Amino acid sequence: MKYELIVVGALETNCYLAYCEETRDCAVIDPGADPVKIEAAIADLELKPVVVLNTHGHVDHIGANSEIIKHYAVPLALHAADTGMLQVSDFIELSLLLGARNSPPPDRLLADGDEVFFGRTSLRVIHLPGHTPGSVGFIHGGVLFSGDTLFCGGVGRTDLPGGSWKDLERSIRERILTLPEETVVLPGHGPWTTVGQERASNPSLT
Repeated sequence: MKYELIVVGALETNCYLAYCEETRDCAVIDPGADPVKIEAAIADLELKPVVVLNTHGHVDHIGANSEIIKHYAVPLALHAADTGMLQVSDFIELSLLLGARNSPPPDRLLADGDEVFFGRTSLRVIHLPGHTPGSVGFIHGGVLFSGDTLFCGGVGRTDLPGGSWKDLERSIRERILTLPEETVVLPGHGPWTTVGQERASNPSLT
């Protein structure tokens, strides 16, 4: 598996294209805004989207779901606990800023341990509640797409509806920091990091 990062929208959300190098099939992870920019990157890499994946249901991660799903005629996969968050009108000012549109409902409800296949590769779903009830990560080998659960030097906020510090801390300590220290963490915003770096120096976890 390889991946490409596209930073989208006013909140600089990290949208990732995870893809099979052999078949060029790809998963579009968190298309939060700027569908034209995402589509241009897909064309430049000669990729073939087969699924849209959301790490969670916040508007800055799902705002371009509709356009990408329609353009490529692909299904959407999301954890069941976040399906009620797909109407961007619930965050009208932010939605207008991002040019976000309501997302179609998911075609597949993700659960912990599921595998999402594209080409000759796949991502395994890790349920990471805390930032939202349905937050998930996607892992392949030594790479984790962590959404807004864990950042380089920080953690996801828990003061929005459905957030829970207790759940977030448990998800990070028991599900992420137990991974090999060389695991690359690709967050929903900001630069990449590693499990070892966050285990040693993340100020929110000391």
